[in-house]
Amino acid sequence: MAGPTRLLRIATAGSVDDGKSTLIGRLLHDSKSIFVDQLEQVELASQRRHGVGGAVDLALLTDGLRAEREQGITIDVAYRYFATPARSFIIADTPGHVSYTRNMVTGASTADLAVVLVDARHGIVEQSRRHACISALLGIDHVVLAVNKLDLVDFDEAVFRSILADFAVLAEQLGITHVQAVPLCALDGDNVVDRSDRTPWYTGPTLLGHLEIVDVTAARGSDRHASARVPVQWVVRPGSGDAHADYRGYAGQVARGVLRPGDDVVVLPAGTRTTIASIDTWNTTLAAAGPGEAVTLRLADAIDVARGDVIAAIDDPPRVTRTLEAMLCWMHESPLRVDARYRFQHATRTGRATVTAVDHRIDIATLALDTDVDTLNLNELGHVHLETTEPIAWDAYADNRALGSLILIDETTGATVAAGMLVAGGEPETLDADLATLARLPAEHSRAERSALLGLRGATVWLADSGRSYAQVLAALLVRSLVECGIPATLLAPADPVVAVDGAPLDAQSVTSRLAEAARLLGDAGVVAVVVAEGAAGALPPVLARDVHDEADVTFLDIVAAPRRPHDAEADLELITLESPDQLALVLALLRDRGVLPS
Repeated sequence: MAGPTRLLRIATAGSVDDGKSTLIGRLLHDSKSIFVDQLEQVELASQRRHGVGGAVDLALLTDGLRAEREQGITIDVAYRYFATPARSFIIADTPGHVSYTRNMVTGASTADLAVVLVDARHGIVEQSRRHACISALLGIDHVVLAVNKLDLVDFDEAVFRSILADFAVLAEQLGITHVQAVPLCALDGDNVVDRSDRTPWYTGPTLLGHLEIVDVTAARGSDRHASARVPVQWVVRPGSGDAHADYRGYAGQVARGVLRPGDDVVVLPAGTRTTIASIDTWNTTLAAAGPGEAVTLRLADAIDVARGDVIAAIDDPPRVTRTLEAMLCWMHESPLRVDARYRFQHATRTGRATVTAVDHRIDIATLALDTDVDTLNLNELGHVHLETTEPIAWDAYADNRALGSLILIDETTGATVAAGMLVAGGEPETLDADLATLARLPAEHSRAERSALLGLRGATVWLADSGRSYAQVLAALLVRSLVECGIPATLLAPADPVVAVDGAPLDAQSVTSRLAEAARLLGDAGVVAVVVAEGAAGALPPVLARDVHDEADVTFLDIVAAPRRPHDAEADLELITLESPDQLALVLALLRDRGVLPS
């Protein structure tokens, strides 16, 4: 469909008993979006409530819980899906009662447009203001003011105009810029799908007519044209069959922007830069991936990426900080506790955070900011300061919902206690977080220039452990000797088995790859990395490790603490075999010959 986005997500809002469920039921009924068996069930439920011969209560189409049907109110969020030839819709029927404001926040959190219902007899009430305020905080810029139950005021135009004027003042205070008012009688269907002859003074669109044409791409369309982000959900390592043995991809949903093979990206919060090698789906590769698409990204370099990281375009990346400011809706009976630690879920990352301060609470009735507070109670909204235990990559909620929202979880009970929208943060944790600025800086010194300036030349000594502990002893002696000679040196001796972030043991090739990359980085910086490859990794010929170093022109020595590995006779490697740790002098001589140690 040209123009507006084809799928429209809608949230209904308003005070209790304003007719939200009835309106949705009428919308579904009059747009021919109800199955016959659904309608029959609603008719039976209506007879039980109102008696045989009574009108069909269309509100029961969305009031699914027994408690809802018995009380005649909405408690939980009900989602309904329907489509017309012009557009597809997802409607969240949210509760109107003040006790269930947290449920309304849940239903509206993904909406593009809010339908705020107002009872024509009562006008704008506190709960109407509350829901309009929440809609604005959630970044919903398109609002339909549905003035319902006009039949109870004889379809008086003056009543409609008065309510519209009151809401216009509220919308201006909240920064809502797109408001369409529609006079309705949801019970009878006036102006819901078909135009009513009982409102001849109204010349605007029907509710469905407006929903079919409203263009929300300006509000969320920047998702496609802005700098790309993909929160990593899963590291894909099939590991079955020769065709997939070396496959490594990073699966996630594109949160915004468009990515293409060849694009330069950065992995945050670490700040590692690389390039997109390919974009895969379950059965094909893509030339580009946009917002909402679930893809697996393969990167040009073998770098460390884990669940919770964000792969982002190099231009305008997310900020990386540990201090955050958020607008919270408190959703638990127990009040917020300053300095208490909570678990947080932010996109695909989980961690721990402390609420360090409550800046203010919003008085929904007056929209005033109450600064004399140090807590938030159930259903209250407030501005708080957070500090996480580790840096996270985030965007402001107004710019990107996926990286701009989080929830707080009670560590003891596992209950969700708050939903938050990020609005600001502290200073970046590292220079890597400001990559857009770094990209404009002069290039760093080359390795040769650093070596000349500092008088240091890094290298990697790769020691394969025979199982007799020769390698461990030799490595410790070698590092000590190098440091005493004034050469920066460090030991890389991971535990066996090495495990991934999810706790699964890594295969020998993955261990070798990670050790090689870490050693290469150290060598490039002028440090001698002494690697002890144990277990399965030590039994492999380090062809991969040598290739990584050769590409970077970093000196690489492959040493085996006897006996030889079974692969060594077949491998075309420059290999040194040591029979005991006493042969340390041989390794030092080799490093001296390669120019790593002074003559």
